[in-house]
Amino acid sequence: MTLQERIALLLRLKEYFLSGDPIWEETKARAYRENQWFIPEFIELSIQNIVSGFLDQNALEQWAAAYGVPPERPDPKTVGIVMAGNIPLVGFHDLLCVFISGHNAVIKASSKDDILIKHLVKKMYEWEVTVQNQLSFAERLNNCDAYIATGSNNSGRYFDYYFGKFPNIIRKNRTSVAVLDGTETSAELDLLADDAMQYFGLGCRNITQLLVPENYDFIPLLEALKKYAYLMEYHKYKHNYDYHLALLIMAGKYYMNNDTVVLAPNESPFSPVSQIHYATYTNRAQAAAMLAGNNDIQCVAGHGYLPFGQAQQPGLTDYPDGVDTMAFLQDL
Repeated sequence: MTLQERIALLLRLKEYFLSGDPIWEETKARAYRENQWFIPEFIELSIQNIVSGFLDQNALEQWAAAYGVPPERPDPKTVGIVMAGNIPLVGFHDLLCVFISGHNAVIKASSKDDILIKHLVKKMYEWEVTVQNQLSFAERLNNCDAYIATGSNNSGRYFDYYFGKFPNIIRKNRTSVAVLDGTETSAELDLLADDAMQYFGLGCRNITQLLVPENYDFIPLLEALKKYAYLMEYHKYKHNYDYHLALLIMAGKYYMNNDTVVLAPNESPFSPVSQIHYATYTNRAQAAAMLAGNNDIQCVAGHGYLPFGQAQQPGLTDYPDGVDTMAFLQDL
């Protein structure tokens, strides 16, 4: 397929995302039945973010042009993709990069998120049979020319072992942080609640730690976070909330909660589901120093950083771990 044919197919996929097709609706329902973290609201949120952030014709054409993607790639390479499964369709951007670049992808989908991605690729097969030459699935990724693998720090060691001698992008645990200064409006705190609580906080772009000035007033933030009180209706989330709150109580540690989420002082940017960590700073320079060189941080929200409410709305060039996937593919 030519570059323009691939873009046209992606635009058809965009239409399908929004079509309300009965088979697509049942596929989304089945994805939730198979993985109770993928509630319908968050599946729809992921789809809307893909549609608005990735599948715009002008954006796709400009993106491809910026990297010099040729109309036809005479010698495509085979790229193995190991997808994560923490949020719905989290691996779509990697698939998109390889497909637009003109290389071929062999995908190992996560068992937690294989229903949606496999269904979408099957639809692309129906519309254009030659896509089968460019996108396929496998349980073992053998004989690939390069690899893109996303997983935990533990699985990252295995990826290094198996894929280290090939060109690769290996991604490990990441999370996101917000820097607050106490001047945030109620509207901004409302958006910060989205950044923290969408997808149950399971995404690498979810805010899981707050850097706050000394004597920060947490009450307005706790009120804003109550908009996600309904998450307690989902047993997986409530189980995490009850368990981690019990641990804090038994250990005699300080915490705050609003019957929806727990705020606890902790220097680690990684927090468990249902909990947000926070650390204090004395001035902006100290806050910047706390962030500097921290490879665990995917993005930072706050005044002077990424605006509140945009953490879960990445664009085409918001590459995970800050590694330019398209440049990597062009250099193969």
